[in-house]
Amino acid sequence: MNKLTHFDASGQAHMVNVGDKPSTHRIAIASGKIKMLPETFEMVNAGTHKKGDVLGIARVAGIQASKKTSELIPLCHPLALTHVSLSFETIPNESSINCQVRAETTGPTGVEMEALTAVQVALLTIYDMCKAVDRGMVIGDVKLLEKSGGKSGEWTSNN
Repeated sequence: MNKLTHFDASGQAHMVNVGDKPSTHRIAIASGKIKMLPETFEMVNAGTHKKGDVLGIARVAGIQASKKTSELIPLCHPLALTHVSLSFETIPNESSINCQVRAETTGPTGVEMEALTAVQVALLTIYDMCKAVDRGMVIGDVKLLEKSGGKSGEWTSNN
């Protein structure tokens, strides 16, 4: 187990110094899911929601959130993202929607937090747009699937 890097020797929180780390191409892929009532799922999937294209708006919200991660997570570094893509998979038999985000940068620190933040905000946007008809939606299973680049190299989730 590695030590927690966001604490100094005296236990005080600090932003990790990445100034001497080499810039490498870094990628992170994260996902999450929102489960809803079948009627809500059909409305979103058919595009008949009175507020408009729920998934299109959620996609833009997720991308925007990835760019704002350092403003939301106190010890994250602001990154120059080179690419963010966000996709949705509708799962009719579960009345759920899976969101997957791929974030990329070339720099001295990774993009895991940007990918995870984008997933959460995209799913929260779906919730916000649909809460008037379904307050019981459940967001879950948010996780990092893969990351690459940097000193630690490749990593893939086991689940």
